[in-house]
Amino acid sequence: MMLRVFLTHTPTALSLQFPPTVRTALARHCDLVLNPTDNVLAGAALARAAAGCDLVIADRQTAIDKQFFESSPDTLAVMRCAVDISTIDVDAASQHGVLVTRSIPTFATSVSELALGFIIDGARGISRAVAGYRSGQKPSLPMGNQISGQTLGICGFGVIGRQLATMGQALGMKVIITDPAPGPLPDGITDVAFDTLLGTSDFVVCLAPSTPQTAGMFGTKAFSMMKPTAMLINLARGELVDEAALEQALDKKLIACAAMDVGSAADQCPAPCLASREDVIATPHIGGQTPQASEGQAMHVVSQVIQLAQQQFPDEAVNVSAARRLHERFAAPSSPRIDTSNDKGTI
Repeated sequence: MMLRVFLTHTPTALSLQFPPTVRTALARHCDLVLNPTDNVLAGAALARAAAGCDLVIADRQTAIDKQFFESSPDTLAVMRCAVDISTIDVDAASQHGVLVTRSIPTFATSVSELALGFIIDGARGISRAVAGYRSGQKPSLPMGNQISGQTLGICGFGVIGRQLATMGQALGMKVIITDPAPGPLPDGITDVAFDTLLGTSDFVVCLAPSTPQTAGMFGTKAFSMMKPTAMLINLARGELVDEAALEQALDKKLIACAAMDVGSAADQCPAPCLASREDVIATPHIGGQTPQASEGQAMHVVSQVIQLAQQQFPDEAVNVSAARRLHERFAAPSSPRIDTSNDKGTI
């Protein structure tokens, strides 16, 4: 079954998140259509651009909302080139019989390395010194912290948390975690209550999933429990941190500093009011922005396209039972199963 696939990525997003090698691999298995504009498309405008396409591969800036599904009778599946599918209205997709898939976390190493960079920078004031020198001033000589022997608290013990824990232990840190379902724990790592983690850790790293239950979990109460010498690092989602409460905590010296790769600004970037502070280290949502991570996620989406062409549902699909349009396409006599065994190993 030859599929027509629409990539929502703008030219800038395309170069970063769906590199040419992956596009070449994808084009071998489908009729590929690129976003014809320089704009992030949404709703009816996205539906018009993707008209006649079977699959839509969505980048992280593109929201797939109810209006899109109401305006797009041709779409069989929306495929998110990331793990997070909060930008897709899955209920609306299911109501219209459209499959939704997600990618796998090939960014675990990249995000963990960024977390480690934040920890070292926060402990030693590297970026503050660099900023001082670049502004023509000689930086002060504050006392730094040695991270070996410090306590690393990881909130959310998924694939990134596990990798970061290994890195922390390799640097001589004591690692504690909190997670409602942590699974088997490696040697030397302890699962503790959230309050205990806050009061014990020198570095608190937020890696929890974004759910209604975790929204605002780092707020006034949480900051009041942390050490005044502690550092908060958010690499999960902006909505997990109450930004007004964080500002107050920094102003009142309830915590020493913060670092963030996410926030309430566009594209999940840190809010300018926080990012501009001297006691905050901010990066513009670059955690998974490495060639290895981006190519890995995009290539996994290609493998999903191949599976659908073979009339198979990917394991990462989240609403298979509701995907009426694909079930009907697979059952239609005009769409016989095609032997694509020669495609194996080509991506």
